[in-house]
Amino acid sequence: MPEFTPTEIGDLIRHHEVDFAPYEELYKHLHAYPELSHQEYKTAATIAARLRCVPGLEVFENIGGTGIAAVLRNGDGKTVLLRSELDGLPIKEQTNLPYAMSAKSEWSGTLVIIYQPAEELGNGAIRMVNDGLYDKVPKPDVLLGQHILPQRAGRFGMRSGTVMAASDCLKITFTGRGGHASMPHRTIDPIVMAASTVVRLQTIVSREINVSQEFAVVTVGSFNAGSAPNIIPEQAEIQLNVRTTDENTRKRVLSSIDRIIKAEGEASGAIQAPQIETTLQFPLTINDPTVTQKVQQTFGSLFSPDFTAEWPRSNASEDFTVLGTSIGRPCCFWFVGCTAAEIWEEAEENGTLSDIPGNHSAFFAPDVLRTMQIGVCSLVAGALSFLSKAQ
Repeated sequence: MPEFTPTEIGDLIRHHEVDFAPYEELYKHLHAYPELSHQEYKTAATIAARLRCVPGLEVFENIGGTGIAAVLRNGDGKTVLLRSELDGLPIKEQTNLPYAMSAKSEWSGTLVIIYQPAEELGNGAIRMVNDGLYDKVPKPDVLLGQHILPQRAGRFGMRSGTVMAASDCLKITFTGRGGHASMPHRTIDPIVMAASTVVRLQTIVSREINVSQEFAVVTVGSFNAGSAPNIIPEQAEIQLNVRTTDENTRKRVLSSIDRIIKAEGEASGAIQAPQIETTLQFPLTINDPTVTQKVQQTFGSLFSPDFTAEWPRSNASEDFTVLGTSIGRPCCFWFVGCTAAEIWEEAEENGTLSDIPGNHSAFFAPDVLRTMQIGVCSLVAGALSFLSKAQ
């Protein structure tokens, strides 16, 4: 079936232009009542209620908890999946529905829209998959996703290959023998064990990783032990976050962490081996080269100079690609700037860009309309790059 050219996609978007102002109120509502991962009940209900008002849209709720899937079947052609997340972040993708419906006579294929819970915990996507997502909706030929970040609103970009880092969060529990601070010789101090481990962990990146060829970060973000100054506790606990951009590097770093922790337990005479628990895990986000090249061609033609085809890799993490890798389908993910132009320009002039509040900052305040506009237009353009022209 014939495909759209970038010019035709641009004409279609302009012809079916949407007034985004009414959706600002929806954004404000969702932003005012955010819900934590796996608790997005009201958010999901709000989204589902609006989706059910759209003629021809099949809506499936409570997938993997609070997840929602919607399917718009519109004749022969490829199936494109667009994904959004629910947990505590604004939902830009819902505003693509006016495009989909008003232009329905001009494209052919199937559009699947996913509203995923618990992206922040890294397990929302896999829970939807394991709960039968693809028994309810068609398996997509391509999956598209996006995320906002501090950059001038209107600018956006992507890259081929690795887009975001893998992330592993570990909780380590050291068990010793507690006692009174006046008699440390009768104890096995878990605080010393944990403290020595924290120092030793720093050598993984500094001494085991070739930083000119690979990337890794090992961060000890939490250290908890004891309840009084004159008591040596029985246990100490640390929590780590590991970031890597290559699967082989990831395996080596995790193996080194395991080696160091076990060795410290033995060296300290621990009465039991330290316990290592994986608490969170995010995969690498990798853009399929073929799919990415096609989307880049469309975006470059329609949105230049605001679109960047070689966006820097992010060391943040996402679980979006699980929706694709679980069924062997290609994914493409990009970033959308959300900072008001005047704020960005002032910070750029003053050399204070690093002070602009990020996504999870208490001072985060995006340019809602401009961000929504470019977010929706890029999703629509990306989807139309794979959907067919109606015959």
